[in-house]
Amino acid sequence: MSQTAVAERGGKQATDTAIRPFQVDVPEAELTELRRRVNATKWPERETVADATQGVQLATIQALARYWATEYDWRKIEAKLNALPQFITEIDGLDIHFIHVRSKHENALPLIVTHGWPGSMIEQMKIIDPLTNPTAHGGKASDAFDVVIPSMPGYGFSGRPTTTGWDPAHIGRAWIVLMKRLGYTKFVAQGGDWGAVITELMGVQAPPELLGIHINMPGAVPPEIDKAAFTGAPMPSGLSPEEKLAFERLQFVYSKGVAYGYQMGLRPQTLYGIADSPVGLAAYFLDHDAWSYALISRVFAGEAAGLTRDDVLDNVTIAWLTNTAISGARLYWENKFGYFSVKGVSIPVAVSSFPDEIDLCPRSWAERAYPKLIHYNKLPKGGHFAAWEQPKLFSEELRAGFRSLR
Repeated sequence: MSQTAVAERGGKQATDTAIRPFQVDVPEAELTELRRRVNATKWPERETVADATQGVQLATIQALARYWATEYDWRKIEAKLNALPQFITEIDGLDIHFIHVRSKHENALPLIVTHGWPGSMIEQMKIIDPLTNPTAHGGKASDAFDVVIPSMPGYGFSGRPTTTGWDPAHIGRAWIVLMKRLGYTKFVAQGGDWGAVITELMGVQAPPELLGIHINMPGAVPPEIDKAAFTGAPMPSGLSPEEKLAFERLQFVYSKGVAYGYQMGLRPQTLYGIADSPVGLAAYFLDHDAWSYALISRVFAGEAAGLTRDDVLDNVTIAWLTNTAISGARLYWENKFGYFSVKGVSIPVAVSSFPDEIDLCPRSWAERAYPKLIHYNKLPKGGHFAAWEQPKLFSEELRAGFRSLR
């Protein structure tokens, strides 16, 4: 970032509620140094298996590195970011970066959307125009949203916490402050990954301004199912075929799919390697879960997919340039909530269940978890990073999910 941007993230008085314009301007020297580091990577030998069971495959990460060092153009995403209204404001002593796009349509419903790990607001940029300008994307003017997309504390262009306490519940409270500071007296919230946990906790906090939430990684697994899957106990009896599939998926995720979560949850500061090596960071980010890795990695083998090579590297490069690999990891250490467990949301909830999500959500579980379930839909395609991968389907889900709350 430019010195101006760095200064804007600097210390402000605790009483400062100003909303300051923000622009991204990365010095060319930082991009040159990034390419140098990518080219200087010390490579291990290839994996000893023919699949991805040992992790990110050497051919995949080397293809990524070649593209990153020779063809990738950061300035493209920088220009896209700077074409959007971006701002910084301080909440609880920390600078929070956010995108805020108002719809041209009257009576647009204010919406705050929260990203996850390993992510940034990059993952939500494709849904901004379909939500704020629905008539250009097959929707009606009455479906319009004003969209706010913050960078989580310790992620992207937001400040990096220097003290403990920025857990998902704290972030949820900060988002309420942010929306009220923007002048919104009634609004809705959406989230996937960490964004789902944060958004559900906003639903537990149930401030009067929050009309309802939409989730695409539901915390709806019944306690007895969650415990059995986590401990490796036998599958509980009496489950429907759909619930059995969901149990098997969850059991796999707990046993083989969230190693990164355990590492960051216990010892995030130890991960100096991903702060020092861009290729190390990229490999760590790619290996989120088996389904997401399969989707992401194929773009570096020349296959067409929902994501492009630039999509993937935009997300990684933001974390590299802002040096937020470790500060982002600490959210796992701060967290005391189950990723998929029922939180006790009392307000209206809309659920979109994508088939390649890391936790599947049968309607029966959603109905038990959310007493005020106002929308449930199983989608034909899409995975964990749904807004990024399937922006059209995702935008349609938000329009349908929140329609009854307007």
